[in-house]
Amino acid sequence: MKIKPVDFLVIIAYLILVTVIGIILKKQAQKSKNDYMLGGRSMPFWMLGISNASGMFDISGTVWMVSIMFIYGVKSIWLPWLWPVFNQIFMMVYLSIWLRRSNVSTGAEWMLTRFGNKKDALPSHKTIIAFALLSCLGFMAYGFIGLGKFIEIFIPWRFVQPYLPFAIAPEYAAHFYGVIFTLFTVFYSLLGGMKSIVWADMIHYAIMVFVSVVIAIIAMTALYNARSLPVPIGWNNILFGKELGLDWSAHIPEVNEKIRANGFSPFGYFFALMTAKGILASLAGPVPSYDMQKILSAKSPREAALMSMIVNVVLLPTRYLLIIGVTILGLLFYKDLNISIADKTDFERILPAVLNTYIPPGLLGLVLVGLMGAFMGTFAGTFNAAQAYLVNDIYLKSFNPKANNKQISTMNYLLGLAVVTISILLGFLAKDVNTILQWIVSALFGGYIASNVLKWHWWRFNSSGFFWGMFSGIICALAAPYIFPGTVPLFYFPIILLISTIGAVAGSLLTPATDFDTLKNFYKTVRPWGFWGPVTAVVQAEDPLFVPNRNFGWDMFNVLVGIAAQTSITALPVFLVLLMPTQTAIAAIILAVSILILWKTWYQKLPDN
Repeated sequence: MKIKPVDFLVIIAYLILVTVIGIILKKQAQKSKNDYMLGGRSMPFWMLGISNASGMFDISGTVWMVSIMFIYGVKSIWLPWLWPVFNQIFMMVYLSIWLRRSNVSTGAEWMLTRFGNKKDALPSHKTIIAFALLSCLGFMAYGFIGLGKFIEIFIPWRFVQPYLPFAIAPEYAAHFYGVIFTLFTVFYSLLGGMKSIVWADMIHYAIMVFVSVVIAIIAMTALYNARSLPVPIGWNNILFGKELGLDWSAHIPEVNEKIRANGFSPFGYFFALMTAKGILASLAGPVPSYDMQKILSAKSPREAALMSMIVNVVLLPTRYLLIIGVTILGLLFYKDLNISIADKTDFERILPAVLNTYIPPGLLGLVLVGLMGAFMGTFAGTFNAAQAYLVNDIYLKSFNPKANNKQISTMNYLLGLAVVTISILLGFLAKDVNTILQWIVSALFGGYIASNVLKWHWWRFNSSGFFWGMFSGIICALAAPYIFPGTVPLFYFPIILLISTIGAVAGSLLTPATDFDTLKNFYKTVRPWGFWGPVTAVVQAEDPLFVPNRNFGWDMFNVLVGIAAQTSITALPVFLVLLMPTQTAIAAIILAVSILILWKTWYQKLPDN
């Protein structure tokens, strides 16, 4: 067991610190519903942005990203487009502004501003609540599993079991570790609400910056001494063709088996589908989880956009310094790593195996704190979002609309405990990190896209259309793995999209339109572009001075420039640590030019507070 007493002390100190944060901020959180759920909308955009980025720096995602960097090399930079990572650019350019203008507390409450509060508008409200809770629970279970697998490598179960007064089967050791750290997370986030989550995120993000830089330096030194990496031709090339063209036979033959199992070939076709799906998912806006809650917590629409900008700036360079650093060490010392389970190579064990083998005591404790803190931030943010939907959109809307602050606080605590209990139970049912990632991102969210693109951009889209689009899409997404067994979910995404779009359009056209008063209020408040002609005509007839949003062209231009900036800010630290000066310089130039363009075409045109 590599972990030493000094590492335990670092971990314990961090857990005490976040617990104290929750206790200190408890009184502020109890002032009102908005203070608990949204931090009173008093926090600056840069704090919210760092917190949001910190929540995205989760263990499970980082474990997966290290494994794909190891396997696919620099080309793996494109694979997070599956999520898609560039949705933060769409949020930065215009969607965060639109969302924050609504001035609501949750995504479900937003539905009432778009479709109204009448009986025929309620299906969309109930649907988004159900979807939000299911997605929150799914992500919480996903983080829970990643944490357990991560800790188990550093603290083998055989060292812990003798000190426990009860017996636990070894296959549930990861779950036991996950529960322990989950309880600390629940404590500080339950007491202090959004502000305690943001402050805790700030602390562990600072730790991760330090850790990532140190690991990158260690990797650069090792690579400089080794002169080269044992990788196939094309591994360090960010460009690709129809096929990947990576042959690991002369280096690590089992990697070829993993590439075949992943099914990402032909890569050109896979990339085209991934990009198309990513654009549509980005147009749909944020899912109803912690990202949306951070946007709604911003002081103003302008600060919401700046918050999304900060996410890109602080998340990607730091995360990829760690990813490429660990990958280099994993490649150089692969033969010394034990990443096999039952004679099967598990590339998701590269990250913890490298840290356990090559990071010195003391620094290892700091690494563990940073990565466990990332899990805690992801879990806490998602936990806070689930509480918000349960309290704001179910308890206050349906059971006790006149509840006082004490009653609201009590329900926050009770429902929060219920949420975390269910998420832990879900964690026991999941098989591995990648299975859950694929299921949530590529399948279930495929059913989410059509309805949520249309809700922003088409005036005739109504609550019934939203319900039937979501329902048909999700049913199709859940059935597709059984209809197309062994197929990468992305490859049957077009079928899910087609069926959900038909359901959304038919559901809208076969039922009455949303009442015009609701549409006018939404249109004047949010000011979206898209197919809003009839509503625009009515609004301008009533107010000739009203100017509709004609920024579609500029917004799409800024999105393209933003994606170029995001890709270059991701590639820059990778090429830097790989000691590739020419590619590093090219990435830096693209980034600098993109920043100058965005300064002129985006930043200077942001709305005033």
